[in-house]
Amino acid sequence: MKITSKQLRKKWLDYYTGRGHVDIGAVSLIGDGSTGVMFNVAGMQPLMPYLLGKPHPAGKRLCNIQGCVRTVDIDSVGDASHFTFFEMMGNWSLGDYFKKEKTAWTFGLLTEVFGLDADKLCTTVFEGNASAPRDDETAELVKALGVRPEHVFYLPKEDNWWELEGTVGTPCGPDNEWFYPIRNLEAPHFPDDYVEIGNDVYMQYKKTAEGYEPLANKNVDTGFGFDRMLLFLNGLSDAYKTDLFTGAIAKLEELSGRKYDEGGETRRAMRIIADHTRTSLMLIGDKNGILPSNVGAGYILRRVMRRSIRYCRQLGIPSSAMCEVAKIFIHEVYDDSYPFLAEKEEEILRAMTEEAERFEATLQSGMKEFEKCLQGIARKNEYMSKQNPAYVPEKEIGGKQAFRLYDTYGFPLELTEELAKEHGLTVDREGFDAAFREHQEKSRVLPKGEAKGGLESHSEAATRYHTATHLLNAALKQILSPDCNQKGSNITDERMRFDFNFPRPMTEEEVKAVEDLVNQKIAEDLPVVFREMSLAEARAQGFVGVFDAKYGDVVKTYSIGDFSREMCGGPHVTHTGELGRFRIVKEQSSSAGIRRIKAVLEERK
Repeated sequence: MKITSKQLRKKWLDYYTGRGHVDIGAVSLIGDGSTGVMFNVAGMQPLMPYLLGKPHPAGKRLCNIQGCVRTVDIDSVGDASHFTFFEMMGNWSLGDYFKKEKTAWTFGLLTEVFGLDADKLCTTVFEGNASAPRDDETAELVKALGVRPEHVFYLPKEDNWWELEGTVGTPCGPDNEWFYPIRNLEAPHFPDDYVEIGNDVYMQYKKTAEGYEPLANKNVDTGFGFDRMLLFLNGLSDAYKTDLFTGAIAKLEELSGRKYDEGGETRRAMRIIADHTRTSLMLIGDKNGILPSNVGAGYILRRVMRRSIRYCRQLGIPSSAMCEVAKIFIHEVYDDSYPFLAEKEEEILRAMTEEAERFEATLQSGMKEFEKCLQGIARKNEYMSKQNPAYVPEKEIGGKQAFRLYDTYGFPLELTEELAKEHGLTVDREGFDAAFREHQEKSRVLPKGEAKGGLESHSEAATRYHTATHLLNAALKQILSPDCNQKGSNITDERMRFDFNFPRPMTEEEVKAVEDLVNQKIAEDLPVVFREMSLAEARAQGFVGVFDAKYGDVVKTYSIGDFSREMCGGPHVTHTGELGRFRIVKEQSSSAGIRRIKAVLEERK
């Protein structure tokens, strides 16, 4: 079956909406802190509260196609099948249907809609262990549907059990994975000739610190890789030859004068640029979009963007190629499924251009220093070899050298490691970490009190300022953009400093509007109400978190009338009338894409 990405998207959603499911659409790629991960790494991740029993407003049968970002295997990007951004086709039953219906629907989708040969399908189920029994029920159901008995395999927990690693309180259970041959099609042998095409997870359990306990409601979580299924249905072995990437690759061929099918480093570079550009525009253009920075998710974005820029240089094309490739994704590939990318196109392209300009300057000077490191190692090896024929040549860049590249020239450690690998060298990571710690001890870069949420004390004055940051945060979202989020703060008894994401300087009118709105809420003498609740309940009620904070199962929340709702550790005043008059002293740039407001609280006249 030959199929385009837009056709595949429609077939999946039509199949499940035709069976009573509601298309709930995709949520933000940026992790909300509820699972301790920076990005959404699985289609089910945003649905955890509902898989644990909370009623979903759309009902018990849901489906969507959800974007995900994973960078744990970023070094593998460049081969035929790895991506940092990808999509998962999902559908869910929240305490509704279970194994009988789901096995039948998956089998029907694969054989009737996608036209796969039932005789060639293979499937695996959980073999059981001391914590949970063998999944004979699923095995018998798929055999009854038409899967050959010799094509049903029992595998251990590491193969056929799904749970989100490193978490507790999350749903989990046995899974049923589906496979189809990709080679030796006349007489395929499992697993050598097969590739996984999808996965049905039967969430019967809740993961606890002690083990597993049964869930009150049994759920189904289905995940089929969109990019992989598109590859597979088109009979391809190279995922970058699907229509998701052909336009981007063609643009890179046009700009470089090279051909993708040359193979080797040309093909690898084009894959990396295409993938990393797609991931970058998705993260910047996300409804909770981020910008490149030196911390948290912003650092991951910066690393992805700078890796793409470096491979543009390798192809001999300007870093502005990222923008040209981004336009193809925005207007040709994802125009139907991610229309908000076009709305934020200007912001996306500006961020890419600014980061490219910064990194180009870094590369110019940093590469010279890196070459000096290589030359130093070569000279030492040559000299020592002459002195001692048994001398073993040094093949490591020292930790202090790597830290100098990072601290003075802005080279991320990962970039130094990549460059070193290309020259057959390694990097002394432990030495780098030691140099970094030494630097921190000497410089004390973080302002006093930063680790305590920005407060230098819990005095009455600092408490008033802290409460005022909540009002300011809400006012910025209302006046400037709902995408504005707090990125840092520092509070003393005399003033407050508040950092937030916004791509340009505020106008005088905007500064006044924000100031007036905060003062209006102070004048209304709104109550500041504290409540403890579960993280899931807080999210459901619209409480927002603070930049990269991590939250436990139970969180402290503060609501200020209907104006502000935040998860926060406090302290706070009891009524906004205690704050006095709010005045913005200065609005300025803090770093790329981050603005800073300095403000004071004065007595009311």
